[in-house]
Amino acid sequence: MDVQQRIDEAGRTVTITEAGDESTVTISRDYTTGVEDLWDACTNPERLPRWFAPVHGDLELGGEYRVEGNASGTVLACDPPGSFHISWEFGGARSDVHVTLTPLPAEGGKERTRFELAHVAPLSEFWERFGPGAVGVGWDLSVLGLGLHLETGSDIPAEIDEWGTSPEAIRFMESSARAWEAAHLAAGADPEAVRASAERTIAFYTQAPDEAPGEAPE
Repeated sequence: MDVQQRIDEAGRTVTITEAGDESTVTISRDYTTGVEDLWDACTNPERLPRWFAPVHGDLELGGEYRVEGNASGTVLACDPPGSFHISWEFGGARSDVHVTLTPLPAEGGKERTRFELAHVAPLSEFWERFGPGAVGVGWDLSVLGLGLHLETGSDIPAEIDEWGTSPEAIRFMESSARAWEAAHLAAGADPEAVRASAERTIAFYTQAPDEAPGEAPE
């Protein structure tokens, strides 16, 4: 894998409300597939385990869901095949995830669709310590898994588990954290605080024996 190429395939932004009480961490990537196929990959309970994780519950408007070994929540809005909005409840904290799929002009006769995920959360001590990378690196891994699944048709989670402690994986996670550090700086945050939070996030994801952000949301 060309780690830097995979990192560069995704766009990342960080925004903080003027009141300083809420953050939005957004990741986007263009995939070579149609919007219907990408919607199916993101919402079909038989397909989700192939690149993300098993998801149980009622995947319909108003339904409750649970990501195996991770978050749970409620489907708050659903407009197939364009967008959905879910609550994201993990470790006693509540945040929101918005996913938007946008068809793009075809290239070389192949359909293309932009995937965009925005994770909106109240600012907290967790954010002060670890910044956007604590959730951003996890979403980067998900976006990578989705891309590999769409490209190969393979079941990616098992491969990711085996790959997760390799030098290549460590490079990917550190590069992701650095990309989120850059996005955080672009949002106008204090450079010293941004650097410190990025280092703590890297320490967690690369398994360094340093302080860790607990269980990351992704």
